[in-house]
Parts: sequence; structure tokens; C-alpha cells
Amino acid sequence: MASTTAAVPEVALRSGGARPMPAIGMGTATFPVVRSGPWARPSRRRCAAGSWRPGRRNLQMEYVDLYLIHWPISLKPGPTVFPVKREDAVPFDFEGVWRAMEECHRLGLAKAIGVSNFTTSHLDKLLAAATVHPAVNQVELNPVWQQRKLRGYCAEKGIHVAAYSPLGGQNWNGDGNAVLDSEVLAEIAKARGKTIAQVALRWIYEQGVTPIVKSFSKERLKENLGIFDWWLADDDLRKIGQIPQKKIVRAETVLFSAEGEFTSADLADMEIVEE
Repeated sequence: MASTTAAVPEVALRSGGARPMPAIGMGTATFPVVRSGPWARPSRRRCAAGSWRPGRRNLQMEYVDLYLIHWPISLKPGPTVFPVKREDAVPFDFEGVWRAMEECHRLGLAKAIGVSNFTTSHLDKLLAAATVHPAVNQVELNPVWQQRKLRGYCAEKGIHVAAYSPLGGQNWNGDGNAVLDSEVLAEIAKARGKTIAQVALRWIYEQGVTPIVKSFSKERLKENLGIFDWWLADDDLRKIGQIPQKKIVRAETVLFSAEGEFTSADLADMEIVEE
């Protein structure tokens, strides 16, 4: 019987001792995820390691291959209720939190450490104090939000980029899926004999980015793996490069309740809008 196992390329991460990262992530988590990374309350140095302890028990693992700060956001002490109150947001301690992440790495609790939803300005602040550079920056990235500036910056700094919402993600605005509804991608998919999702994922892969795809369907999982034995033509890449850009995920609308005001934290430091 022929094997149905697809050969998935791997990406070497910068952190010493880290396992290579698959070139496509077959994510099955649900949103919001707060147990496996300290995005919710990393306002003090001890909290990154503290966030890992219950995560380790839940995962039944002694270490994780990759541990991420989920967002450059900190909250006041106390129980977290999602969506969180705006007035509970406090300034993010880039240096202190990253020192704690480095300690997790040093202790072997995390083979690689990284960030998520960090812009170039966020990374500038972090790198100014970092001894261990982040191995990965996981951000919203797809053909309709291509993150050109951030990709170039991360390539220069040796930070691998991983893409969440590679197929457009959750429809927060109620106005359709800009990726799967794209006429440009549909035209390319028809010409190539592929699905729109495969074209989007192939484009991300050709940018040197790892797409993190969420699916529970065996057929879709198989479809998502079928992106490594073909390539996009130069004209395809040109057309995709001209797609109007549209960001979906924003801190103000995704993480926080509509009520209240930001009192002690600057929304500009939390926001992740950057082309």
C-alpha cells in the first residue's frame, strides 16, 4: 500500500538546541489560547515562568519546543475574564518579561522562545535588551495582509516568521473572508488545478514563512499538505503582490471589551498594524 504520509520540509530555528520547525503547522487549538504562553499577564519577570508551570501540567510535558509571548500586552493582577476590560491593560515590560523568557530557555523548559503579534518597533525594544534573540514571531499574515516590512525586518534579524490566519481566519467584521473570497487567488487556483487555500498557503511558504493552519477535517489536513510539490509562476506572484491589503486582527476589537477606556497602557503599543 502506498504511503499517505506527506514529506513536510523543516525550518532551522535560531535558538540553540531547538528542534527544526515544520514548514506548515497543523494547528488544532481554539481561540483564545491562554495556557501555553504568557500573553495575558506577563507584567513582571516571574510571570513567564509562572505561566509555564500550569501549562506544563496540562500538556504533561517537561519542556516545550517553542514558547511564545502571545501579545505585547500586560494586565493588572487578578482573574482574567475574556474579553478583558480596557482599564485592566497596563504598560508592557519588554525587558523584564523577556528576561523571564530567557530564564525559561536557560532552564530547558523551552527549547526555543519567541513572540507573537510583535511589530518592528516592539522587536526593536526587545532586542535592545535581549541576550537570546526570539526564534519566531507569529503574526497575522496571508495574501491580503502580507506584512512586507515586518518580513524584511525579521529576515535581517534572523527571526523566523510564522503566520496565523493564513486563510483569513475568523470573520470578526462579518464581511466575508478576504482570502478565500479573493478573485485573484481563485483565478490562479483554477489555472493551477489547486484550491484557493492551497494557493494562499503556497504563497506564504514561498515567502519563507510557516503557515499555521487550523483544521479538524482529515480531507482539509491532507489538502493543506499538498503545497510542496509545485510552485507559483512569476506572474502569479506579481498578481498576488497587487492584492489590496486588509488587516483583520486588532487588539482593540479582538482582545478587549467595547466598554471602558485605556487608562494606563498606550493602545499604540498593543496594536499590530504594520505593512
